[in-house]
Amino acid sequence: MPPGKRRTGRPTLDEVAARAGVARMTVSRVINAAASVSPRTRALVERAIAETGYIPNRAAQTLAGRRNDIVALVVSDPVMTIYGEHYLTGIARGIETVIAPLDTQLMLALNRTDSEQVRLTQMLRGHRVDGVLLVSVLADDPLPAMVERLNMTALLSGHGPAWDTAGRVDVDEVGAACNATAYLLKQGRSVVATITGPLDMHPAQRRLEGYRQGVELAGGTRGTSGLIACGDMTEEGGARAMREILAMSPDVDGILAASDAMAAGALRALREAGRRVPEDAAVIGFDDSVIARHTDPRLTSVRLPLSEMGRTMARLLLQQIGAPSSAQPHRSLLCAELVLRDSA
Repeated sequence: MPPGKRRTGRPTLDEVAARAGVARMTVSRVINAAASVSPRTRALVERAIAETGYIPNRAAQTLAGRRNDIVALVVSDPVMTIYGEHYLTGIARGIETVIAPLDTQLMLALNRTDSEQVRLTQMLRGHRVDGVLLVSVLADDPLPAMVERLNMTALLSGHGPAWDTAGRVDVDEVGAACNATAYLLKQGRSVVATITGPLDMHPAQRRLEGYRQGVELAGGTRGTSGLIACGDMTEEGGARAMREILAMSPDVDGILAASDAMAAGALRALREAGRRVPEDAAVIGFDDSVIARHTDPRLTSVRLPLSEMGRTMARLLLQQIGAPSSAQPHRSLLCAELVLRDSA
């Protein structure tokens, strides 16, 4: 602005560009969180925005770039069955830490009942969100195909259908279960069993595969390979499965359960059978939910990096939204942690 001339309206995009010494399009890319801007240039533009007092016109941004400043986290019922509410809470918290500073909102979209599926379909076809985060989609779910047909930006969390155009964030649950099994064997447990979840669910399959790998790496410890009982991810299901294992092998001295709830049931069944934990049998759960800290004894459990998952999902999705023509969607595999407590 020429010296001595008074401002007659709101600061403009051109003024911000001039102050930052960049092109007008570069300012626009920074405002829209595009990943193609260097950190130095982004800092210059952000400082110029602060100095000029420029306020982005959100309505104009939406019309020009079809941006809604909303991303959807799509939740299906099997996710709740396998993981529980703490899983979604942890992921959502991580997502919020990334998108909130960008004035982007997180919408929770349920995909369980017929009416919920109709509402979700209408929302996606209306392009009311900028991108979708799909959590642990089943192989036969029609939702990914619809998202792809609509050419929507998407990211998949967890194991699911092959999807070349979507990014993916996953946790190495096979490796986590393998490490937990190996830990029990290294601690001198000689007969280690596992309680699986429903085996039509990918997480249960992967945790069982990890258990089998852990046994194999230990050289096929006596009695271990056949000690598999299926539960339903509930405490009562875990207790039933534990009684089944005790009937098969009364000398079992290590148990890996595919959820903390089932591990809590296993503790109850062991106590009923007069077995002490961890003296007579060690127990490890999965997910490190609130249950793990309130059992007696407290559960050793596999902790999934939920907040890190959410942050990674949000960053990758925003990169895809900001640069839709980028060559290859990103993939990220995160590691879980074995949290040691009294039960093992």
